[in-house]
Amino acid sequence: MISARVLIRPKEGILDAQGKAVESALPALGFGGIEHVRVGRIVELNAESADRLDELCEKLLANPLIEDYEIEVL
Repeated sequence: MISARVLIRPKEGILDAQGKAVESALPALGFGGIEHVRVGRIVELNAESADRLDELCEKLLANPLIEDYEIEVL
């Protein structure tokens, strides 16, 4: 078994509504000087091999039209 971590985030140029909401809330919470906030997600999993992780991301975990993903085998 291998352990893997998949980082999924919006593609550059795609509107990130969550990121914009966080970015607009930061000054009110005293966090100035922060910009270009992007919100993504991390999926951690165990698999028998890494052979089909790319296919898993393309078919289920990420939307390849609007999201990029990165697979890290731990």
